[in-house]
This record gives sequence, structure tokens and C-alpha cells, in this order.
Amino acid sequence: MTERTELFRAFAALHVAGDPLILFNVWDAGSAAAVAAGGAKAIATGSASVAAANGFGDGEEVPLELVLANAERIAGAVDLPVTIDFEGGYAIEAGPLTANMKRLAESGAIGCNFEDQIVGGEGVHPIDVQAARIRAARAGAGPDFFINARTDLFLKAKPDTHDATMVDAALERARAYADAGASGFFVPLLSDLALLERMCAGSSLPVNFMAYPGAPAAAEVAATGVARISHGPFPYKAAMKTLQEAAEGIYGTKGGTGGS
Repeated sequence: MTERTELFRAFAALHVAGDPLILFNVWDAGSAAAVAAGGAKAIATGSASVAAANGFGDGEEVPLELVLANAERIAGAVDLPVTIDFEGGYAIEAGPLTANMKRLAESGAIGCNFEDQIVGGEGVHPIDVQAARIRAARAGAGPDFFINARTDLFLKAKPDTHDATMVDAALERARAYADAGASGFFVPLLSDLALLERMCAGSSLPVNFMAYPGAPAAAEVAATGVARISHGPFPYKAAMKTLQEAAEGIYGTKGGTGGS
């Protein structure tokens, strides 16, 4: 068994319902090394964090070449499995999407997030279209690459509209995405614990929850059957807040000398 095959299998095995993999999302090689040193079992990027750290907006505004180079640097900086937030794969059609996913797999990453929202447009791709896109992604990434299929049904709806009907619609996508070759199912901003439990019970794919300030505690989320908890852009935001506060102290805004 090759070292890379071991990483694929190790990463997949970390997804345990009720005992979820915790991903404290990073944005570059330095933050990846810090999180690895902190005890992480795997490393994940967040697209919004990578974008902000490089002066871009989210939504595939970061040039593809930079995304791939950043993935390669992160994978080279740690000995852990690395998964990349690849947004919508930087392509709509099958051919370019397959090519982009092949390049991502060649960067050293062993997985990615792949979302169903229409990047730069409105709404989400129809189920059959997104299933075809997942098949194209799988063709490029190879059989072991962990494709975490993200649905944005909940992200694009107000939390007070999240209900069992919406969960059932998401489960229809989960089934179609699993049949198309997805490895996991990501439901950002679904935080109602009863609905989350319904989602986990109905999905054949391991379910990914996104933690955020004010969300239920990790133990409560784990009890619903979630197999993965990621932190999205919030580690970056916390780090930048700390950096800004330190700068304010140095420059006198918060009691520093303000001198040179």
C-alpha cells in the first residue's frame, strides 16, 4: 500500500457517525502547520479564508492557479490528509471539471468540498446536473479521492424556514450524489438538532456539520449522528481579530505607545 493510499483510507476512516472528525479550517501552509501542531488529525481549507488571506472575495474569485499552488504548499507542509474547499470546481461542464479535479488530486490533496450552488449565479444546480458534475469530478480525481458533496439548500434559506420538507429535499440530493460517486454530504447552516438527526439517519453518506458562533455544541451535534464537523471561515476571522487587536495595542489605539 502506498503512502498516498494510506492517507485516503485514513481520512475516510476518520468519518465516524457520533464521533466526528473535527476540522479547524486553515488558509495557507503556515496556518496548516499550526493547526497540525495543535493536534489535528486532518487539515481542511475554507474557500472564504483562502480568498480573504489573498485579497480576494469568495466565490471562485481566487485564481485557479493560486488555489492549486496553495493546495500543494499545504499538502507539503504537513504529514496529515489535506482536503481543499474547491467550491464549484472552477467549471460547469464535465470536461473542464474533470481536468480541474485531476489537477487538484495531483496537488497532494486527498479530498475536497464540492458545492451545488451556482457560483456567480442564483440558486443551486438541478439534481441531475449536479450528479453529472460529481461523476465528472470523480473521473478526474480518481476512485479514492474524498469528494465531500455540499448542498447549499440550507445556506440559501433563512434558518426559520428549515424544516422536514427541506431535509427530505436534501436527502434526495444525498442519494443522487452518493450514486454519482460522492464520499460525504455537507449541509452548512443546518443547525436544528432534530432536523440534523433526521438528515444523518436518512443519508448513506457521512454528514458534515459546520460549526459557527452560536451553533449547538460539538457534543450535541455528534449525538445526532454527524461524522464530520468543520469550522469554515471562523478560525481565520478569529485569527485576524487577534492580529488586529495586537496591532491596535502596538499603535496606541488600545494603550500602546504608538511610537516607532
